[in-house]
Amino acid sequence: MRQAIQSVALAWVLWSWIAPASAQGDAKRGEYLAKAGGCVGCHTEEKEGAVPYTGGRALKTPFGTFFGPNITPHQQAGIGRWTEADFVRAMRHGRRPDGANYFPAFPYPSFTNITDIDLRDLWAFLRTLPASSQANREHDLWFVFGWRFVVTAWKWFFFTPGPFVNVQGVPDIVNRGAYFVQALGHCGECHTPRNFLGGPKRSRFLAGGKGPEDKDVPNLTPTGLKKWSDKELKDFLVIGTTPDGDFPAEAMGEVISNTTSQLTPQDLAALIAYLRSLPPLPD
Repeated sequence: MRQAIQSVALAWVLWSWIAPASAQGDAKRGEYLAKAGGCVGCHTEEKEGAVPYTGGRALKTPFGTFFGPNITPHQQAGIGRWTEADFVRAMRHGRRPDGANYFPAFPYPSFTNITDIDLRDLWAFLRTLPASSQANREHDLWFVFGWRFVVTAWKWFFFTPGPFVNVQGVPDIVNRGAYFVQALGHCGECHTPRNFLGGPKRSRFLAGGKGPEDKDVPNLTPTGLKKWSDKELKDFLVIGTTPDGDFPAEAMGEVISNTTSQLTPQDLAALIAYLRSLPPLPD
């Protein structure tokens, strides 16, 4: 009996050491996830010498111009007062700490699919950033589009919260690629056409169309990639050159620089495998 009690006590002590460490998340892994999510692009100004993650990036849309916020741990200008639960609520449910809706220019319709452990590691990484006092810029939106309560109705039609779930009967490499494309990489935010309310046309997932700034966005289904070999597609995503020696548009060039070129060979192969598995949709 005494030995059993000692064993339970030892187990409890070990758990009390291990649990807090695991609950804090892995900041190093979170740094990789932030690269996979392209966070630095939307949260860094387009100017020489801009400090990463301090906000100010403009995103022009048919509804007005949105500005990426400061996500450093600054107590006033950034997210220093947030708890981990606040961060998860923002990413999973598109809500601010005060409960108000975020506008879906913040791609939480994709980020909601990120797993709990990845959200924890992302949060751990963000807490390591140098705090910046750079103030956030107010969005410049057209009339009713600036009313956050209107987003509640938008969510009813176009938003389903919840983490990614593997598809049964699909190879692990394809599921991993699906997770990257649908969740972390949020590729559908730009490569899926939208209706007049800004809702994604799910039947045209990744089939291309017009991007946020009314620029043509390519079809990522096998229809658009059929002339590319896996090596050519990999070279494009790593070094940014097309099979005919051309270069991508500025926006995709930044994605390649900040995100796809930073992926591990395994994740890059998974991304390509998933895109190859999609149903071919016409341009």
